Amino acid sequence: METRGAETSRGAFLEMWRRQLPWWHLVYAVIWVAAVAAVAFDTPGRYGRWAELLCLLGMAAAYAVLGTRGMRHYDVRWGLSYHAVVWGLFLTANYLNPDSESTLLLFVLFPQLWAMLQRREAAIISVVGMAGFALVRWWAFDFSALHVSGLAVSAVVSVGLSLALGLFIDRVIREAESRADTIDELRATQDRLAAAERDRGVHEERERLSREIHDTLAQGFTSVVALARASASALARGDHALVAERVALIEQTALDNLTEARLIVAELSPAHLQSRTVPEALERLAASVTHESGVEVRVEVRGEPVALGGSGDVVLLRTAQEALSNVRRHSGARHTRLVLTYAVAEVRLEIADDGRGFAPESVPSGFGLDGVRARVAELGGTATLASTPGSGTTLSVVLPR
Repeated sequence: METRGAETSRGAFLEMWRRQLPWWHLVYAVIWVAAVAAVAFDTPGRYGRWAELLCLLGMAAAYAVLGTRGMRHYDVRWGLSYHAVVWGLFLTANYLNPDSESTLLLFVLFPQLWAMLQRREAAIISVVGMAGFALVRWWAFDFSALHVSGLAVSAVVSVGLSLALGLFIDRVIREAESRADTIDELRATQDRLAAAERDRGVHEERERLSREIHDTLAQGFTSVVALARASASALARGDHALVAERVALIEQTALDNLTEARLIVAELSPAHLQSRTVPEALERLAASVTHESGVEVRVEVRGEPVALGGSGDVVLLRTAQEALSNVRRHSGARHTRLVLTYAVAEVRLEIADDGRGFAPESVPSGFGLDGVRARVAELGGTATLASTPGSGTTLSVVLPR
C-alpha cells in the first residue's frame, strides 16, 4: 500500500485501514497482558521470572515505538525494524523459559507480519522466525532427540497456517487496492472527459458567437460603411436630400446593430424575429435591403406558416441575412427572390438572384456559408449552393418540421 490523499479511492482505503488500527492495538494489548499474567503466575524458568518479563516489556516498547508506525504508515523500514527487535526478544524469552506461555504472542506476531510488510518479506520472516523458535526451544532442551519431532511438527504447522492466512489476507488486500486504483482511474477518465466536454462547449460557444457576430453586427457595419460612402458622394454632388436619407439609414442600421448586440449577449432571438413570424421578418429584411442597396427583393410564402421553434426560425432568418449580404456585396444582382415553402415534413427556404454567379468550388471558406451549413446541420437539415458564372446564384436550405 502507498500513502495517498483521502480524496482518491486508494486514499479512502488507507483511511479505512487506519480507522481499524485501534482494534489492532487493543488485540495486541489484551494478548500481551495475558502473556505477562501467564509468565507472572507460572513457574519461572531457569533464569528467573524477571528476565522473561523484561523481554515482554521490551516487546511492548518496540510495538509502541516501531510497530505502531509501521502499521499506520505501512513503511517497510519501520516494519522490518520492529520485527527484528520483537522476534529477537520473543526468542530470548522462550530460551529463558521453554515452557513459558509467552508463545501466546504468536497470535499477534504473525498477523502483524502481513499487516506491516510486503508478501515476500512477511513469508521469509515467518519461516525464519519459526525455524528460530524451534531451534531455540531445542537448544533450551539441550538438543534432546525426544523433542525434535514435536518441535518440527509445531514449527511446520505454525508456518503453514501463517502462510495460508497471510497469503489469503494479502490477496484480499491486493484485490481491494486494485479495485480502488481502477475506481481512481475511472474517476480520472471522467474528469478528463468532463474537461474535454467543457472545452468542446467553449469552442462551440465561440463558434456560435462568431456566426452571430458575422451574421448581424459585421453585416450591419458593412451597411453603415456603404451608406457613409454613398452619403459622402451625395454630399460632394450637393444632393442634401439624399444625404439626409442616407444619414437616417445609418442611424437606423446602427440602432439595429445595437439591438442585435444586446440580444447576442442575452442569447435571445434576432431583433427581426422579436414579436414577428418568419415571413414577417423576411418581409422586413427584404424591405431594408431594397431600401439600402437598390436591389429588388421579393418574398414569396407557400403553404401555411408554422413556427419551427426558436432555433429553426433563427436559422431561416440568419440564412436569409447571409444570402442577401452576399447578394449586395458580390453578386451585382438587380433582382432577388426569397421563396419560403412550408411542406408537410419540411420547410424550405430558397434565395435566388440574377447576379453574375460564380464557380461554387472557388468560394473561400469563412463564417458566412460555413456558418449557414453548420447551423442547418445542427438541426438535421441540408444546405445546397448552386451557381454558374453569368447565371446567378441559388441557396437552398431545408429543415425538418
